[in-house]
Amino acid sequence: MAFARLGMFASHMQSKSSDDTLTMQPLILPEFDALPNFHEFTGCAWGVWGPDDQLGTVNLLTEEVVKQAATEEIRIGKSVSLNWPINFPEKPLFGRKPPHILLKSRSPTAVTRDDEIHINTQSGSQWDGLRHFGIPKYGVFYNNTPALDIPMGQFPMPDPTKVDMKQIKLGIHNWAQHGISGRAVLLDLIKFYTQSGGALPYDPWTRHAICVEDLEACAKQQGVQFRRGDILLLRIGFIQKYYSSTQEEKDALLARPMAFTGIEQSEDMKRFLWNNHFGAVASDQPTLECWPAVGTPELHQTILGLWGMPLGEMFDLEGLADTSANTGRYTFFFTSWPLNILGGCASPPNASAFF
Repeated sequence: MAFARLGMFASHMQSKSSDDTLTMQPLILPEFDALPNFHEFTGCAWGVWGPDDQLGTVNLLTEEVVKQAATEEIRIGKSVSLNWPINFPEKPLFGRKPPHILLKSRSPTAVTRDDEIHINTQSGSQWDGLRHFGIPKYGVFYNNTPALDIPMGQFPMPDPTKVDMKQIKLGIHNWAQHGISGRAVLLDLIKFYTQSGGALPYDPWTRHAICVEDLEACAKQQGVQFRRGDILLLRIGFIQKYYSSTQEEKDALLARPMAFTGIEQSEDMKRFLWNNHFGAVASDQPTLECWPAVGTPELHQTILGLWGMPLGEMFDLEGLADTSANTGRYTFFFTSWPLNILGGCASPPNASAFF
């Protein structure tokens, strides 16, 4: 089977040091064009981290990578939240359930209170997890996991010592328990496109494809060189426009077919994302990729289904952009701890940047 060729990449090379202790060498990763196909899908990374892997590219966020990022990037102690308030958007896109937040009194004088919060985990700032999007045509999720093997519905878990591992396979709890932390890079495309004083050359609420050349040019302008394990953040404009729009414009957004600016669904984009070996990718848009996909499969199928890469949407990057502009720094330490939901398919990111 073609995927057996990836076995050479999945093993860490061991060597003996002078004191006869085993030392671990960095994992050898194949380039995109060395990855096998899965039917008509190019660049399938199943097996890169072993047949039972449930972390995907989060495997790149090793202790060494996290330590180096924290040591180099946290300099002034400033932190920036990347989470849009859970209240927004009040009317979520793609027909998802609106957030319901109830403040309840627990005493006659209302001086003790509780919150009851009911949300769709993909209604606002979110990580798409490995149970969210697979390869629909072939009925599988990441690492060739049959969709029918992943149950749906509500499942009682009365005893935390007796959880059925098959029931929660590929759940977002894997990322929650590992953490998504390391060096991050902001590509501020809004600033890149408007630096000469002109208007943004697209409407973030319409379909427009951002190409690899623009991502690379933006990185070059900002003086950024990518590093293995980087978390890539793209500021494209959805949230900025949301704040400047009238309520009528926000309501009209729901009344038309969903269409948004995002990265293009191209082989070049796949090569860019994989060959830079990003640990995760996110943007301030509702879909990350330009939407809808036209004449080609959704990039979600590759990023989540073939690579197991965390895919973030509607991250609030406005304050981050201001801090990066003020400090002249577009790399920083990033940390995200999704909700520890056993078997969950998505989560608010609980993400922050540290300078």
